[in-house]
Amino acid sequence: MKKAIIIGATSGIGKEIARLLIDHNYTIGITGRRTELLLELKQIKPGSVFVKPFDITDTKSTIQNLNELTTELGGLDLVFISSGTGDINENLDFQTEKRTIDTNVLGFTCVADWAFNYFEKQKSGHLIAISSVGGLRGSRGAPAYNASKAYQINYLEALRQKAKHLRLPITITDVRPGFVNTAMAKGDGQFWVAPVEKAAKQIFTAIRQKKKIVYITKRWWLIAALLKHIPRQIYDRL
Repeated sequence: MKKAIIIGATSGIGKEIARLLIDHNYTIGITGRRTELLLELKQIKPGSVFVKPFDITDTKSTIQNLNELTTELGGLDLVFISSGTGDINENLDFQTEKRTIDTNVLGFTCVADWAFNYFEKQKSGHLIAISSVGGLRGSRGAPAYNASKAYQINYLEALRQKAKHLRLPITITDVRPGFVNTAMAKGDGQFWVAPVEKAAKQIFTAIRQKKKIVYITKRWWLIAALLKHIPRQIYDRL
């Protein structure tokens, strides 16, 4: 039976991935800030779900909690990072930007490093993280969010390169969603908004196939290709 930790399982994609892993006979550890929501998930299959509430922005306690949760699970095959935040911030309020950076950069890095180091010692494992199509270019409306997602995309690429250099079977999967119907989908002009269930099913398929990069839903690779090739002189005016 495979064992997984889902970071940010209280809502959205993380919660739905947790449900899918339970359905496919994984033993899972679920984390998040809202204990009551984690306990609701545990009721689906109490003997296979271990709960550990914590906030990844508290990096000191994060490592301790991950170690304790892995011990409770009796090992670890997969870590799924779904915890993230971001807000429209046209006025560049620093506290808004800091909140995004604390979660999407500092917290993300703490968990990603811990997972990679664990898998390196174990000589195998699978790290999956939710970045974003938004990480491909900057955004005047949400500067820290897009920049933090660009950081995640590059960090995951670096870890993939590191695993290759070490010649270890450590899979790094970068999940790049467009718009998914969660609390994270903010702002006007949204299109191709995917139901959470559909997005999670495509992500789970990518996990099983050990994909390196996957766009959710699949047709968002068209937007990604367009974003990459818009000349800077035109993009600056958007």
